[in-house]
Amino acid sequence: MPIPQSIVGVRLPPLKRTITWRETSSFAAAVGEELPAYLDDSLGDGALAPPLFAVAVTWPLLESLPNHLGGALPPEVVATLVHAGERLLFRRPLRPDETLTLESQVVALQPTRAGALVTLRTDARGEDGNPTFTEWLEVLFRGVEVPGPGLSLGADHLALPPVAPTADENLSWSLDIPVPRGLPFVYDACTGISFPIHTSVSFARAVGLPDLILHGTAALALSARELVAREAGGDPTRLKEISCRFRGVMVPGAPLTLQAWAGGSGSPRTLGFALHTSDGRPALTDGLARLG
Repeated sequence: MPIPQSIVGVRLPPLKRTITWRETSSFAAAVGEELPAYLDDSLGDGALAPPLFAVAVTWPLLESLPNHLGGALPPEVVATLVHAGERLLFRRPLRPDETLTLESQVVALQPTRAGALVTLRTDARGEDGNPTFTEWLEVLFRGVEVPGPGLSLGADHLALPPVAPTADENLSWSLDIPVPRGLPFVYDACTGISFPIHTSVSFARAVGLPDLILHGTAALALSARELVAREAGGDPTRLKEISCRFRGVMVPGAPLTLQAWAGGSGSPRTLGFALHTSDGRPALTDGLARLG
């Protein structure tokens, strides 16, 4: 079933979400974040949500997306959906017990050799009407056709250029991040980001994957955790933007290697980063982080 160009410009119904302490602390625990601001509810106004918690806030929109693409897609098409890329622009930290309004629009549809690539932009606003974050989310419907050329709305493109060369001599640092076999199950349960390719070996194999795979957003959250710890003095409020492309299958049970490249010492500071699997294959590429 092809996806028509007419979906570009489609707006999803606005969604209101109230963030709870249980949600924010559970997300932090799922990705190994241990800052008191994430786990100590006695801090009052000092309590924060991890920056990447934004992906859990917008997950219901992604779940409902197929129903807005010119009518409900067949289950066999929905089953081909994979997260292809992510960009988050942070205006201010999120806090427990606040209510957000999410406004989303399909801003691009591109044919690729792998299938139909759809970009969804979401703007989140607080109760005062001011913006809190903007997300550009790319999803790939594997093997699904796009009739005609790609289409996008203005400058609303997800892709960002690599920040720094990836030659070994430009590497700032590298570290291995453990990924236990059970991490996708913990992340699924603690974040509400549920899709059976992450927790069912049978389902994953049925849709052409070799095994269950780690959520791309979990891998990005692990990367953000280390980037903030090493490059922002452990202060998550300094993370102003993060983006990447998800390039390879990440089977849990083996570590991922995070590599980072410095793109300057000013403010905001720009970093490039990438993740590789234990056998050297690219898992996350074109990583960019801006620190204030």
